[in-house]
Amino acid sequence: MTAANAEQIRAAIEAWIDPDTGLALADIGRVGPIEIDDTRIRVVVELGFACASQHSRLHDGLNETVSEMYAGHTVEIQVCQQIQAHPSPKKLPGLEGVRNIIAIASGKGGVGKSTTTVNLALALAAEGARVGILDADIYGPSQGMMLGIPEGQRPETAEEKYFRPIVGHGIQSMSMSYLVDENTPMVWRGPMVSGAMQQLLNQTLWQDLDYLLIDMPPGTGDIQLTLAQRVPVSAAVIVTTPQDIALLDARKGIEMFRKVDIPVLGIVENMSVHICSQCGHEEALFGAGGGARIAQQYETELLGQLPLALAIREQTDAGKPTVVADPESGHAQRYREIARSMGARLAKKLTTAGNSIPTIQVNSD
Repeated sequence: MTAANAEQIRAAIEAWIDPDTGLALADIGRVGPIEIDDTRIRVVVELGFACASQHSRLHDGLNETVSEMYAGHTVEIQVCQQIQAHPSPKKLPGLEGVRNIIAIASGKGGVGKSTTTVNLALALAAEGARVGILDADIYGPSQGMMLGIPEGQRPETAEEKYFRPIVGHGIQSMSMSYLVDENTPMVWRGPMVSGAMQQLLNQTLWQDLDYLLIDMPPGTGDIQLTLAQRVPVSAAVIVTTPQDIALLDARKGIEMFRKVDIPVLGIVENMSVHICSQCGHEEALFGAGGGARIAQQYETELLGQLPLALAIREQTDAGKPTVVADPESGHAQRYREIARSMGARLAKKLTTAGNSIPTIQVNSD
């Protein structure tokens, strides 16, 4: 029997490629304690992102890898997840009760950003994370309806200056729609809107969130600039459709986040194909391959493609988005795949930043 070596085991596990995300385990987690005796090997693997549905598969793959190295030993792999805080690239103070803030943005309206946001939030929760949504679209808030929050429900207050988030389908949320009548238009200038967004974010008592998704308004205006300058955003995700005009605006969104030093985790291509509800025929109504081209151009990831499907619209409008209305459906599984990929790439950025060495420049005057 070959004597087991802890460093060899650690190296093999860290080099193992997760087929779901395509990333090495060293990029998305860490190897914890390794215990070895004459006949048994015990290893704890801690993942840095939400992927509870994949633990069993990860366990089997890692178990097989180590067992092949030491055939005479009984191998016990324990897989767990611990989502760490990813600091803002701009070194802003963190938001109390929130580990990671991810902005879900689009260059233009009408691409399904809010529907994508709520389903990704529910997908992350289904994978074992604690998740919240801030509806930053002050002019057209929609997350309350999508989460099935009854019209007229108001958030409770605490200490006369804080709001308690309203919970729907297990997701903590805050939206301007909770504070004003549904039919009241927000006839405000830019500074007022930016101030309202900051108050909603900072005066909400978020409770131990792994991820706070910010449903951004479309475009690159006041709220986006305020977010970049004053909110500790960990990263952003861009939602687009394959249509050329949407892709043009998506590029502007990516460029904006780059200019303010917020990393873009990837692109979500929504409405990539239309699926006929009668026969199942698929047709690329808005073009094909646009999301992949932008991802390649900007050296980021195509996190996933979502169809233009009647069921997604109907379920979200009814206040039970696809991930909770039909969790075993193919659409729900796509959202969960994107959510896992998004979380994994954020975890990779954390490990990369943690291993980086700052550059020191000395200028002589």
